[in-house]
Amino acid sequence: MSTSPPARKPIVLTPGKGREYPMGRISAVFKADGDETARAYSISEWWLDANTKGPGAHSHPEDDVFYVIEGTMSLLVGTEWIDAPVGSFVLVPGGVTHDFENRSSQRAGVLNFSSGVFEPEMEGIAQWFAKHPPGDAR
Repeated sequence: MSTSPPARKPIVLTPGKGREYPMGRISAVFKADGDETARAYSISEWWLDANTKGPGAHSHPEDDVFYVIEGTMSLLVGTEWIDAPVGSFVLVPGGVTHDFENRSSQRAGVLNFSSGVFEPEMEGIAQWFAKHPPGDAR
């Protein structure tokens, strides 16, 4: 049994805490990424105001997992939109087109697990949304 200290430190965050990326009607809160996860994965919350489009249909090599933590989030998986209420779990394998938006009249949020490091892209994403505010869903 090894008694050496772990290479990474545990992370304990109270509700709503993390690194915030406000983007108008969309916001992200990163819980762990990069060195905190040994560059293996990323965990973040994504919040959309009522009737708000998401990032737009896209794909990437990394898997994405979405777990709905508030409201109902509409998720595009491949070519099918799914209305996912609180407690819904959706795994999108790498390479599959996906998107999310809030088509409801209340705020909605998802906890996102990405199988790759994602936070380094957030500065550019936030700048893009500043120039291109999300529109209304539907």
